[in-house]
Amino acid sequence: MFSLPSARSLFAACRPSTSLLSYVSTPLTTPVGFARFRSQLAPRRVKYIKRHKGVLPVPTGGATKGTTLAFGDYGIRVKGNGKRITAKQLETVEEMLKKKLKSIKGAKVYMRIFPDIPVCIKGNETRMGKGKGSFEFWATRVAPGRVLFEIGGVPIREELARDALRLANAKLPTINEFITRSSPPRLGNMLITPEPPAQASTEATS
Repeated sequence: MFSLPSARSLFAACRPSTSLLSYVSTPLTTPVGFARFRSQLAPRRVKYIKRHKGVLPVPTGGATKGTTLAFGDYGIRVKGNGKRITAKQLETVEEMLKKKLKSIKGAKVYMRIFPDIPVCIKGNETRMGKGKGSFEFWATRVAPGRVLFEIGGVPIREELARDALRLANAKLPTINEFITRSSPPRLGNMLITPEPPAQASTEATS
């Protein structure tokens, strides 16, 4: 005699596997052909991998946020026009600063920007149309006056900080300046100097 299969076994046979369900329900968060490693600067999740080119953020409203030091004692910020900085350039500068400050125990490097803008490029001599180009690399847009890198954590001699940040400036496509804790904020290409306090009049009233 043949035994009929139970309802539980039939349900288990017809139910799809958990690996298939996880594959179908997981959205595409990284571009095709791109593998993010632990040492790479790239966002963990993105909703749309292709974006418009956009324009550089120019602080026309008078905001000075991000133009002064927040973590370290010395840093560099954009002095001229803003540009687009790639993730590879930021990685190179960060590795160079860490290597330069390796002899100082407790010294830290703070990166104030992060590459979260995908850049898509089409091949040379390509006809117009046919959609947007394929993903190439991550980048970020920096405005004039934006702080890029800071160093601190422990007391560092100013001469050593200037030398390290000078080497970092040579590897960036922007024109930067060396700043300290006492440097005033910058609004575009204009420094915002604090106004002196008003002196109370000491004239004697008759």
